[in-house]
Amino acid sequence: MKKPLLLLLLGIAASLMAEGITLSGAVISDNKKMITSRFMGFVTDVKVSEGDEVKKGDLLYTIDSKEIDSALIQVELAISQAQLSLQMYQNQYTNVKLNLERHRRLLEKDMVSKFEVENLALAEENLAHMIIISKKQVAQAQAQREEVKNQYRYLNITAPNDGVIVSKNVNVGEMAMPGMPALELSDLSDLKISAEISEDNLSLIQEGKKVVINIPSRNIKTIGTISAIIPSSNPMTHSFKIKISFKNVYKSIYPGMYATIVIE
Repeated sequence: MKKPLLLLLLGIAASLMAEGITLSGAVISDNKKMITSRFMGFVTDVKVSEGDEVKKGDLLYTIDSKEIDSALIQVELAISQAQLSLQMYQNQYTNVKLNLERHRRLLEKDMVSKFEVENLALAEENLAHMIIISKKQVAQAQAQREEVKNQYRYLNITAPNDGVIVSKNVNVGEMAMPGMPALELSDLSDLKISAEISEDNLSLIQEGKKVVINIPSRNIKTIGTISAIIPSSNPMTHSFKIKISFKNVYKSIYPGMYATIVIE
């Protein structure tokens, strides 16, 4: 009786070893983005809702342009003032240059003093410098105008990549604040399985190892690869987090779904 019992126990142990261990996990997106605006302003339109799938470049929401409109008016005024100053210096330079040439001819005839000619030459030199400065001021103001105009494109917030809207914290009429998350976009093309494994079983895994993935709600069974072992344990459960990547050829898998991982 002892030999059959021993064989039975060995058979059970072999069966358990063949089955490996099964871990519970969840589908996660390894590419989540918090969408926010660069400028403050009232939200004028929201194009998406939670659960909507979007493509890269799709318009998500818009904010008003009052602050940028005001900045553009100010920079246009600065351009006009700089151009007016430039024109004034150019006119003065033309007159001084004509007077200088005339005074030099008169100086040859000893009809004006050398002091007058020297003053006009100095005035010509100063005005030439002022023209250079004014041209730079005009160019700088025009560059500022282009910067302000470029800000208009940040009023239309678009999707940085394909994905699904999993969280929405923005509504028409609310104030959009820089740095405050308005939408959360989850990339469905970069899904992984997240699970925890006890430290006693760490010896069974290593990065690159193939495992079996099951997603019961979708009746999906596929092969995945351990892509990361997070080297920080949970002190309460003495477990480590692992991530399993898999080729997502399915259209019905979403972040948050329950999954199991079989490690042999």
